[in-house]
Amino acid sequence: MSGQVLASVRPSERQLAWQSMEFYGFIHFGMNTMTDREWGEGHDDPALFDPPGLDADQWVLALKSAGMTGVILTCKHHDGFCLWPSDVTAYSVASSPWRDGRGDVVAEVAEAARRHGLRFGIYLSPWDRTEATYGSGTAYDDFYVAQLTELLTRYGPVFSVWLDGANGEGPNGRRQVYDWERYYAVVRELQPDAVISVCGPDVRWCGNEAGDTRPDEWSVVPRALRDAERTADRSQQADDGTFARLVRSDERDLGSRAALVGHEDDLVWYPAEVNTSIRPGWFHHPSEDGEVRTVDELFTIHLRSVGGNSCFLLNVPPARDGLVRDTDVAVLEGLGRRIEDFRARRIEATVTVSSGTPGDVATAWPDSGRTPWRPADTDPLPTVTLAFARPRLVEAVVLGEDITQGQRVERVVVRGCGNGRWTVLAEANSVGHQRVLTFPPAEVDTVRVEVPQARDTAVVARVAAIGAAS
Repeated sequence: MSGQVLASVRPSERQLAWQSMEFYGFIHFGMNTMTDREWGEGHDDPALFDPPGLDADQWVLALKSAGMTGVILTCKHHDGFCLWPSDVTAYSVASSPWRDGRGDVVAEVAEAARRHGLRFGIYLSPWDRTEATYGSGTAYDDFYVAQLTELLTRYGPVFSVWLDGANGEGPNGRRQVYDWERYYAVVRELQPDAVISVCGPDVRWCGNEAGDTRPDEWSVVPRALRDAERTADRSQQADDGTFARLVRSDERDLGSRAALVGHEDDLVWYPAEVNTSIRPGWFHHPSEDGEVRTVDELFTIHLRSVGGNSCFLLNVPPARDGLVRDTDVAVLEGLGRRIEDFRARRIEATVTVSSGTPGDVATAWPDSGRTPWRPADTDPLPTVTLAFARPRLVEAVVLGEDITQGQRVERVVVRGCGNGRWTVLAEANSVGHQRVLTFPPAEVDTVRVEVPQARDTAVVARVAAIGAAS
């Protein structure tokens, strides 16, 4: 298969902007929070929704302390209860005692996000267990589009419309065949800069909710992976509590050259998002207050997702009183410190390249390079060499491609030189927007990054060596 064909598949501007966000938060909050459920059955009394201390600024600041760049709110989950006063249903905060029926959670979160410099996104469940028209076809599509329109026109810019594939009705329940293309058209018209995620054409679900990542993640994949019904079929089908930690062993390779044989004329740019929750459940449950994930575990997921050509979506659920628990807040703050510490350990180095000019490749992390490095087309082994002023204990190397030129690197080898001896520190296949390769700490004075295989000429945006923690 031609490498030039594979390299010619490029991201859209909205996909580029999304990829640069890297790490953002999910907020699951609603009627389920009040009833201690994951999947509400609908028709719960709106009087149950009355969080006395709801503080959207506290939520957003907790996410920001972890280094997140955005927040996606579950504006309506499967039970159908709306966190904004919708014009097309009475089953919303307008029928609750909260804020005397004049409250709007969506508005409060969107405004808090803007105040604190985070981008805002929406989750609107296609499955609705309360709405009478669900399962009727066009009538329900009209209802869903009306709610989507409300959310996309009342709350300012939206960076993501997150479309869930869950449907637990089963063979004997109501079954709605969603008019996905109509939904997409509404998003494109009203919020053209928003990515449509999961059951959408812009951002691909990684395939599990456990925070697991593939050994190599590719952004150029067969168009068939964009099939929303296929994604829905592989999504959670029952509220059984086990799906959140389920990891399948199939589909580990979606985009290597071998995997793409036969799809040469049917490829798309469809990058991955890794999503999981800070707790076992997506909504807050008092019984899980002692099961908050540790900083170490979340930092590992962050390294593997943000450092594995994916974005990381971490759910943080506020409790019934409307506040994120102190334990979760402390973990998020600790995670933010770990991420900052990791970035601060970038080692200053003198850079040389095997051909061409290095541009900003050695100083561009954690930001993207203004001038990436492009080796000569005839370079037999494109190589970036980082030389340190003295021997240093190194535990990771951060790499990134200029993905405006596609995803090109198919093999990368990292070598280190200590006491005059070269050893292989790490190897990988895909790189993409960002790849973090970790390895046992090694004392070296030089690090060399080789690209022995690529789809067309590699275009490298960043190479950074990370010193070991003291």
